[in-house]
Amino acid sequence: MNDLRYGFRQLRKAPGFTITALATVAICLGANLAIFAVIDSVLLKPLPFPHSDRLVSIYNTYPNAGVENDGSSFTNYYERRGNIPAFSSLSIYMERAETVGDPGSMRQEEIVRISPDFFTTLGVSPAIGRNFTEEEGDDQKNVIILSNAFWRQDFDSDPNVLGRETRINGIPRKVVGVLPPAFRLPSSEARVFLPIKSEPEQRAPNARHSGGGGTHMIARLKPGATIAEAQAQIDAHNAAVEQDDPQAKMMAEAGFRSLLVPLHAEHVRSIRPTLLLLQAGVFVLLLIGAVNLVNLLLIRASDRSKEIATRQAMGATRWHVVRQVVTEPVLVTAVGGSLGVVVGAWGTQLLQLLGANRLPLGAQIAFDGRLAAIGLAGAVFLGIAIAAPIAWFYLRSHVANALQSASRAGTMSSATQRLRHGFIIVQIALAFVLLAGAALLGLSLKTVIAVPSGFHAEHALTGKCTISWEAIPNRVGIIDRLLESIRQQPGVAAAGTITNIPLSGDNGKTAVTPQGYVPPPGQSQHGHYAYAVHGDYFAALGIPLREGRYLTSDDSHRSQRVCVVDEDFTRRYWPNGGAIRQRVALGDDTDDARLFTIVGVVAAVKQAELTEPQGQGAVYLPYAYRNSNSVFIVARMTQRPDAFADTLGKLVRATDPRLAIDDVRSMDGRIADSLIARRSPALLAVMFAGVALLLAAIGTYGVLSYAVAQRRREIGIRMALGAQRQQIGAQLLSVGLRLLAAGSALGVLGAWLAGRAMQSVLFGVSPLPIAALLGTAFVMTTVSLIACLIPARRATQVEPVVALRAE
Repeated sequence: MNDLRYGFRQLRKAPGFTITALATVAICLGANLAIFAVIDSVLLKPLPFPHSDRLVSIYNTYPNAGVENDGSSFTNYYERRGNIPAFSSLSIYMERAETVGDPGSMRQEEIVRISPDFFTTLGVSPAIGRNFTEEEGDDQKNVIILSNAFWRQDFDSDPNVLGRETRINGIPRKVVGVLPPAFRLPSSEARVFLPIKSEPEQRAPNARHSGGGGTHMIARLKPGATIAEAQAQIDAHNAAVEQDDPQAKMMAEAGFRSLLVPLHAEHVRSIRPTLLLLQAGVFVLLLIGAVNLVNLLLIRASDRSKEIATRQAMGATRWHVVRQVVTEPVLVTAVGGSLGVVVGAWGTQLLQLLGANRLPLGAQIAFDGRLAAIGLAGAVFLGIAIAAPIAWFYLRSHVANALQSASRAGTMSSATQRLRHGFIIVQIALAFVLLAGAALLGLSLKTVIAVPSGFHAEHALTGKCTISWEAIPNRVGIIDRLLESIRQQPGVAAAGTITNIPLSGDNGKTAVTPQGYVPPPGQSQHGHYAYAVHGDYFAALGIPLREGRYLTSDDSHRSQRVCVVDEDFTRRYWPNGGAIRQRVALGDDTDDARLFTIVGVVAAVKQAELTEPQGQGAVYLPYAYRNSNSVFIVARMTQRPDAFADTLGKLVRATDPRLAIDDVRSMDGRIADSLIARRSPALLAVMFAGVALLLAAIGTYGVLSYAVAQRRREIGIRMALGAQRQQIGAQLLSVGLRLLAAGSALGVLGAWLAGRAMQSVLFGVSPLPIAALLGTAFVMTTVSLIACLIPARRATQVEPVVALRAE
């Protein structure tokens, strides 16, 4: 207790040091806790299902055809169910937007259609009611299972909800179950579950490869079964069923395989490298903060060396002295750690504002008591680690030497000086690495933003419109009326629809093949984007026409089957031109009467993301040839797009009461949202680099200022003997510049290694481009020079008479 009181007294005597130290610990530890809160929730915590480590996702991949994840088909499900020994359960599901409510008050909801064994596979049972039965896959059995939130919102938590009805797509559905409050489907906002239904032709062998990326398969491994074992069984099963498949050769050329991956890993695969990169960045920041504290504490230890030596000379044991001086850094980190917990909680909220809650599994991000305990324990460990070099400093000191170094003629030992300078070099090197990493992320983001999207996003307003299934047979006429009402509004230059707008996140592909096309040896048929458009979609989104003509609404009312393709599609199949009037087939539908004739070529558009490779290819069909219950409306405005949002919603509801609209936002907003996973890390990296620069500057300034104070008498004597002020200042400045040069040299090596490690999250940027290197060096040099110039100038202002008199 006496040691604690002594430590508090010492900290009160130096408020400037105490505030600096506490702020350093709070910021560095708080930043680590905030990023770790995201990593803990997204990467480390298991999915909220019993034995979730046994849940696997299964999807078909065709890498040679450009299709990495095509989901699974109904045929896959029915062929594999009960035939894979490593699985205790197998299920399939499909998620999409559908309408909920009565005509006139319909709203859009994400709805999941599931096989009867879906909840059994996840290990979840309804809190009220039951699961679906096999018979309820029949079209005549219109039943529904609700999430707890939907039950509370739409049914006022009615305990007698079973048997009550709600309308989905205009069809009354009877409630047979309500899920537990804690249930949430990973990476989904769905609150309503329906039985998945399929026709006999969807289960046939020739539909085995018709997943389209929209149907997903989940399995639960039996106890003791491994993923490798299950993968081998799936491979063997595929080989057996493909023996008599006429498409087997073509699928083999496409590199077909069904892959098993842990369900949790599949959900976080896209964001894992970025989160680990950010955690590494804040850990480097913590190292810089720790080194900075060690240097400041060593300076304080040097200032107190005479006091400590005197106490030892009067009988204090080394252990007693070390215990007292070690108490101070532990106190600093303990109090700073408590503040860091608060900073971490605030930082977690800031990360959610920056879009962390929109990451896969991001909805469960929370800063809880467990993370606070980890932060406090980490603070104590940090204090012990920081105290180690301070203890070493005192343990190696001798009473006589300490008294001599504090005398009028004494100077600091060369070992102590080298230690402090070494810490400064480490600080500069680590700050250089962080600053270079931030520059790399910034350059990568700039490169992504500069990628041509293929369309003109400015002044384009978009919204997702869902059509009730009972209105699907009349969908073309309904959309005709809707687009006509939109065009009549002032400020609307063009309006159209498409079944999937660029950057929506839904990126399934379809096999599209020119008539008579035979892939060259060693190649396979390729998957392409295939969407249906209506109205003036291309003009509304600003997609340039390269050849021929656009599709219009009239094409949905003609018997002639026509389509438009993009430049990537034509370059693949007709590199020398001549795509107009060529005919293409969708999937395996090669009937001559069902082929589509190309009437136009448009610019290639980035569909999945701005960073997707070129050459994907897209085919646009008239809306009448796609039986889709949802379309994206695109309106090109002459005014600010957001100002038309409310009017668009009213026009949709006025056109037909069986329509619902949601997700209304500008195309610029969609692009910005698609870049969150790149923009937020870049912004955070800049913030971390800024703190690192500040800490490096404080460390450099502190060491050089202490050197000036220690050498004040020496400087006074030299100036009395004729040394010029400029010489004194240049000597001090040269010390700082040597530290900067050494730290920067190590920093360049570290930045290059960091750049190589970051390649998976960078786009169009080399491990260490000249621009990033020069920019980092300039900023680092500027900040370090400022930190060096202040003590150097102070050294030039030493008056010889005053310095000698003070001694």
